[in-house]
Amino acid sequence: METKQYDVIILGGGPAGLTAGIYLARAKANALVVDTSTIGGQTVLTYEVANYPGVEKTSGYQLSSTMRKQAESFGCDIVSNVSVSNLEVDGKLKSLTVNGKIKYESKAIILATGGRSRTLNVPGEIEFKGKGISYCATCDGDFFQDKEIVVVGGGNSALEEADSLTKYASKVTILHEFDYFQALGHAVEKAKSNPKIEFIMKSHITEFHGDSKLTGISYESLDLGKKSVMKVDGVFIFIGYVANTEKLTDSGVGLNERGEVITDENLQTNIEGVFAAGDNRAVRYRQITTAVADGTIAALNTLEYINQ
Repeated sequence: METKQYDVIILGGGPAGLTAGIYLARAKANALVVDTSTIGGQTVLTYEVANYPGVEKTSGYQLSSTMRKQAESFGCDIVSNVSVSNLEVDGKLKSLTVNGKIKYESKAIILATGGRSRTLNVPGEIEFKGKGISYCATCDGDFFQDKEIVVVGGGNSALEEADSLTKYASKVTILHEFDYFQALGHAVEKAKSNPKIEFIMKSHITEFHGDSKLTGISYESLDLGKKSVMKVDGVFIFIGYVANTEKLTDSGVGLNERGEVITDENLQTNIEGVFAAGDNRAVRYRQITTAVADGTIAALNTLEYINQ
């Protein structure tokens, strides 16, 4: 097996990982970003980014592409769409194996594995995933031209993506389990002022229906217990994220009860030389800006660690 050595390995190529790569490479550290999927993380799936400081409205894909180019311009190596195995972080040298062929070793590692869309876990969700059920408005919105769809959730992502989906759909119904939204005021106001958007509050989906594709949902009112059926062409689910930390379960890295990485204020985990950044951490807020901040802090503390 071929072995390659770096000063720092960054596991995860979202905003946190790419920012760490930018800072490390610019400081002349030999850095590698490794991602099991497409570089950019959840940001790639974001239709529009309008609150990134200093940047006018742009797509998540474009912002991620710019971050990648910037990291590479400073000399950061990037490997994506690979299988990662044999992650070892408890020794003086940290290591991981890619595609069973290449072993990467480093003095320190930054875990920036991000998160993934949370699912409802109700009957029919698995069967109709990709057949009417989606977790990405950017990816699948144009499949629902002049269709009636449902958006599940009440946070910023749900309301902002619901608004963006009205470019395609004839009608968007936001279905939320509470009688209030967790989203910020501007997102709520924009959704409520959109004539194509309707709301069903204090309700949750109990089942998805269809044959070869989704044709409807069953939902229940949480306060009245009333059960209803609705014909829909598609459902978009935006109810938060689950930390991508399955590969860390047996690594010795400290995780909380939700599987999120626990760090100190320097973003170091319980293992020396192992840092974490981004949406996989145990934090309250998850935004592109918070991920970028994490990447910066983790990179600077990692630099201090490897220079000692």
